[in-house]
Amino acid sequence: MQKISGVILAGGRGQRMGSVNKGLQLFRGKPMSAWACERLAPQVDELLINANHDIVDYARLGYPVVSDVVTGFAGPLAGLHAALSAAQHPLLATVPCDSPFFPEDLVSRLSTALTTGNTRIAVARTGDQLHPVFCLCHRDALSHLTAYLERGERRFENWFRSLAGAEVCFDDQADAFANINTREELERLS
Repeated sequence: MQKISGVILAGGRGQRMGSVNKGLQLFRGKPMSAWACERLAPQVDELLINANHDIVDYARLGYPVVSDVVTGFAGPLAGLHAALSAAQHPLLATVPCDSPFFPEDLVSRLSTALTTGNTRIAVARTGDQLHPVFCLCHRDALSHLTAYLERGERRFENWFRSLAGAEVCFDDQADAFANINTREELERLS
């Protein structure tokens, strides 16, 4: 099995939460990104954090921090791009910083689909809902992603579809993909 790098995507602007650094907001006593690190670290061989603000605070979580190279807050694809550029291993798994309950077998199930589907990317799906920020892709997709971003494209789902990726059903754990976008959701779930 190929070695896998992982990245916590925490490079957004947190606009729906009042323009705060969402990954550093406390959830049950810890920053949300710390929950994501604890879930993803056992599933990968290397862990990175993608962040564009408060780099020192993210570095305190104990993992290397990579910032977007693509300017203008280009969204999660910019974080994926930065991580693909920095990753040491041939595969890269991504998760957002605001989903503390994602499956503990996320990477293994995505890896199986990537291998059996003979594709460069696999993403999670529940019902008819695609969750493209929960993905596993080959590092060799970097050049394709770079060209996509250079054209001004930003939609993760469209990039995924352009690679004819594999969708992995997680209906058995549909609630695991819930994310925390607002202060109200953060308070309700804490």
